[in-house]
Amino acid sequence: MVCALGIEGSANKIGIGISRNGEVLSNVRRTYITPPGEGFLPKETAKHHRDHIISLVKEAMKEANITADDLEVICYTKGPGMAPPLLVGAIVARTLSLLWEKPLVGVNHCIGHIEMGRFITGAQNPIVLYVSGGNTQVIAYSNKRYRIFGETIDIAVGNCLDRFARIIKLSNDPSPGYNIEQLAKEGKQFAKLPYVVKGMDVSFSGLLSHIEEIADPSKKKNKRKKAEDVDEPEYTKADLCYSLQETIFAMLVEITERAMAHCDSNEVLIVGGVGCNERLQDMMRIMCEERGGKLFATDERYCIDNGLMIAHAGAEMFKSGTRMEFEDSFVTQRFRTDEVLVTWRDD
Repeated sequence: MVCALGIEGSANKIGIGISRNGEVLSNVRRTYITPPGEGFLPKETAKHHRDHIISLVKEAMKEANITADDLEVICYTKGPGMAPPLLVGAIVARTLSLLWEKPLVGVNHCIGHIEMGRFITGAQNPIVLYVSGGNTQVIAYSNKRYRIFGETIDIAVGNCLDRFARIIKLSNDPSPGYNIEQLAKEGKQFAKLPYVVKGMDVSFSGLLSHIEEIADPSKKKNKRKKAEDVDEPEYTKADLCYSLQETIFAMLVEITERAMAHCDSNEVLIVGGVGCNERLQDMMRIMCEERGGKLFATDERYCIDNGLMIAHAGAEMFKSGTRMEFEDSFVTQRFRTDEVLVTWRDD
């Protein structure tokens, strides 16, 4: 039985989670929310995390009804992510490790999402679509590694959604992606956008530039009106949110289905913050059912960045024999999913 405390702080959420032998004891977090039209910068995000992390540790311990003596390992997000926020989590993890005399385990952020998703949904060996603010990957497990079949070649899908929300001045509370999802339900007209799938990879930067020009015609590089632009319809913000979602989610469904065919798989697991989007889940579910497969997904408690996913993945690593020297407890902004040796799976 392993009782683990996990610290997640790779982006604008700082979370603490505690698990014991697969049982959820606590999972608390705070989100750094900026004004409409603004993103979150590393320095200010790190300050937010510093302001909340100690109280969150206390809250998580109280909710779990345990003491430091009950813990066996301290887990933290090693990367990928923004360096200043990551460092807040790592420094606190190192401090607790020294104070409580507990070993440390550094966890890959993506691996945390995958193992949390597998644990909550019961998916055995699915094709994984990992979609978040900083990552977009299609992943399959093989020979002790989570292999990346396809990914974004420029910006991540969550980053694309966040940046468009800033363009049209949507609120960041509770999140830009959530507000786009709600507004998209009111959309009626579909605006044709670039659909860029290159083999197993996707690209969103050109699509974002195109929809920005539709949202704000003054940003068009060529101001001369073309003949085909004369009768171009007027699109509402809801229309553009609807069109953006339908286009980018169709791209993600396409590459996920291709991975299913290649791996002869009938399971798909969506993880990462964008995975909470119900429209993405609906589109993926339709594709899976047409192939005789099944979709697995979670809600915002486990889909959005949280400390529990780090605690759970770290506990799995610790049980399988993974150990970390204290001097190796650093962070790295670039930490590929397929760099991690998966010692806790035997299939």
